Amino acid sequence: MGLADWFKTFCSNIQVQDGGTISTRYKSITRRLNTDFWSTTSDTSHSLYVGSYGRNTAIQGFSDLDMIFQLPYPVYKQYNEYKGNGQSALLQSVKKSIEKTYSTTSIRADGQVILVPFNDGITFEVVPAFSNKDDSYTYPNANDGGSWLITNPKSEIEAIRTRNNACNGNLVPLCRMMRAWKGKWSVPIGGLLVDTLAYQFIDDWKYKDKSFLYYDYMCRDFFLFMADQDNDQEYWRAPGSGQYVYGKGLFQWKAKRCYNISLEAIAYEQANPKKEWSAKRKWREIFGNSFPS
Repeated sequence: MGLADWFKTFCSNIQVQDGGTISTRYKSITRRLNTDFWSTTSDTSHSLYVGSYGRNTAIQGFSDLDMIFQLPYPVYKQYNEYKGNGQSALLQSVKKSIEKTYSTTSIRADGQVILVPFNDGITFEVVPAFSNKDDSYTYPNANDGGSWLITNPKSEIEAIRTRNNACNGNLVPLCRMMRAWKGKWSVPIGGLLVDTLAYQFIDDWKYKDKSFLYYDYMCRDFFLFMADQDNDQEYWRAPGSGQYVYGKGLFQWKAKRCYNISLEAIAYEQANPKKEWSAKRKWREIFGNSFPS
């Protein structure tokens, strides 16, 4: 098994495996909400996968699945005219609807979402929202007395998809591999920031049209790119939407550490004779046991 096969196997190992179960739950929640708010039993209309799963950058073992459910505009008018926290009341209304289908699940409203936990560790985070003319969504924020916020996940999904296609399908695997690194090294970085940095990096990466044979270089160069981010920078701009993506802590030093380990791995790969076992051991030090031994 050569270098390209190592990374091809690694990317396959971290791919989400339970898409069928996720789809069944997604459709069940969608059908329930459509029945109660739109008078239709469609299990696909008015719903959208968002977050990492929507951007296709989630990996096996992820815990939060984000979905938006679009509500009719008259519902917005109803709760916007509430005396008191109409946003909280709206969340409770959507929560009660979902409970008709999942009556034994400990569903709860939490600020801006309804949390629907399942016993396999995946929690659906359902965001009730209203579609705007520019394809963004208005959604409720029940905190601090209630308010309305704007999000634009469709533009983020489309930006990732477009750039992934433009770089020979390499952006999505990079985002996924870095989620494995994030988990292995407990890196204080959110998934959207991982995707944002990968999106910025790969546009200028000189091997972006290559494939798995160059993934060792791609990881090495991206670790250096992350290590070189300004420690004082508080936020970055998300692809497509341009929304602020705030940092959660200093990820730079762990990126620099793994840049150095990747240099060791590549040196073992390129040694004469090649030291495959040592190289793979270094990649596993970076990415964990999903990388082939």
